This record gives sequence, structure tokens and C-alpha cells, in this order.
Amino acid sequence: MTFVQFVDGSGRRGLAMLDAQEAARQVTVADTLLDLAHKALASQTTLAETASSAPLGDAVDISAALAEGRVLAPIDHPDPAHLLLTGTGLTHLGSAEGRDKMHKAAQSGEQLTDSMRMFLMGVEGGKPAPGQTGVQPEWFYKGDGSQLVGPGQPLTSPSFAQDGGEEPEIAGVYLIGPDGTPHRLGFCLANEFSDHVIERGNYLWLAHSKLRNAALGPELLTGALPADLRGTSRIIRDGVVAWEQPFLSGESNMSHAIANLEHHHFKYGLFRRPGDVHVHFFGTATLSFSAGFQTQEGDVFEIEAAPFRYPVSNPLAQAAEQAVIVKTL
Repeated sequence: MTFVQFVDGSGRRGLAMLDAQEAARQVTVADTLLDLAHKALASQTTLAETASSAPLGDAVDISAALAEGRVLAPIDHPDPAHLLLTGTGLTHLGSAEGRDKMHKAAQSGEQLTDSMRMFLMGVEGGKPAPGQTGVQPEWFYKGDGSQLVGPGQPLTSPSFAQDGGEEPEIAGVYLIGPDGTPHRLGFCLANEFSDHVIERGNYLWLAHSKLRNAALGPELLTGALPADLRGTSRIIRDGVVAWEQPFLSGESNMSHAIANLEHHHFKYGLFRRPGDVHVHFFGTATLSFSAGFQTQEGDVFEIEAAPFRYPVSNPLAQAAEQAVIVKTL
């Protein structure tokens, strides 16, 4: 079951639920996913059960709404400061060749970078046995809800950015309950947009490289994420595919279990503040930057993967230069 947030022809917000037959009907008990989630928490039922507690409304043409720019990000918060964007890196196995090189370096006693060491730690300890805690992953902060863009909206690099590159990922969406318990609402297809030139310049600049927009696809998928998720990441320039590559996700292709990534995020009390929403990106092993491709303003990032019906599609833009002046009071 998936949910899509949209705006109707009169500008009113609505929430659609899509079943396995791809039929979309408007939810009548809530106009937003956040409202539906709060109702589900209060009644101790699932999102789908809560949405179905009253007859569904009219059919919703999601494709038409997308074409008309009326589809919103699948989750938002009326106060963007209470929606946090975070993520974890070095979580996917990547290519067999890359792993082989790292293991050979480890066996030969060659000096490993901190990134390689952390990757190998995840391979060895990122999927702990039930009841045990695995190794903690790399973690980063991307911003609050003001950084989240919806379908078709531009991913905007700041004027000082040196690169604007896609990262095809899966993101988990969570609501913190009244007692501080995190509740996973579902998963979204995502583009965890980053500045890879800055990151390459010095790995300690990773934090700077991640303070960028991020995009979610139209749908929130409830239930379990497929263990083997396969998709395609492409860049369209002037209407033509300029770069394209398959990508893998899901736990079968990851060095960390999703539960382990969730544990190491929510173990911090400040991330269990009642009412907050979290969008947490799980990482990727596929980047056009790694293949030597240089993006430019106007490129369109397009990421698709089943079982998500609709792609993440966003153009690349760059903000105008703006002076920053610190004043003394």
C-alpha cells in the first residue's frame, strides 16, 4: 500500500491511498500523511487501517497531478524545524571489484583510509544477531524540512557549491510518538543530493557536502522494504539521457541491517522528541560523480525502482550569490 500527498484543482490538500491494482482513491479521514499517522497512533492501528476506517473518496489521477505539478513530497510538517533530514553512508556493498580491492589491501597490510575501514567494519558487524547491537555507521545531518523538495521541484545548490550530484537511495520516514517511541511510517524512493567535489577535497568536509536539498519520490510505501531492490539512476540533459546506471538497495545489497541503522540514529534522546518527523537516508553505492560525469545546471535527475510506481524526478538549479553579514547587537 502506498500514499501520495497532492493538491486538488482548487488548491486544497489531499491524501490518496493506492492499492496493489494501482487504483488511487482519496483518503477522507485525513488530508495529510502526518494527520493520518497521528490518528493511527491514537487508535493503535496501521496507516492503511486508519485510512480505511471510513469510505474512501473519489478516484485520484496521480499521473495527471504529477504532470500538472500538484503532487507534494509524501511527508511534511507544518513547522519545518520539526522535520529532520539525516542519513548514513558506507552502508551498501557496492561492486564486487571494489570490495575485493579493499579486502586485498586489508590482507596485505596496506594503509586503509578511514572510509575503507568504516566500510569493512560495516561488512563485519553491520548485521548483528537478534538482540545484539551492531557497529555504528557513518552518520550525517542534511537539514530540516525546509531542505526537502517534492516531485518536479528543483534541487538547488548554494552559490558556493562546487558540485551538485545525485545519490539514488531509499529513505525511511518516522514519527515520534507521545511517549518518545519512533514509529516507521514507511519508505520512500529518494535523491540524497550532495556536493561530491567538496567531499573529495577533504573527508572532514563531509558535513558541509551534505547540507543540501534532498528529494523524495511521490509515494510512501508501507510495510516491509524488499530485500533486493533494483532500479535505475539517470541524468537527462536537453531531453536526452546523458548518463544512466543501475543501482541496488535493500538489505541483501547492504552491509548494515536497516534495524541497525535505525538503532544508531534513535539511540540519541534528542531524536526521540514527541511529534517530530524524521526522514533518514540509508545510503547508496551508485554515483555519476564516481563515473566521472559532471552535472550542470538544467540537468534532470531521474531515479526509478520497483515496487515504487513513480520516479524521483528533479532538475538541478543553482542559487544566486548572496552576501552573509554577521552583525553585532
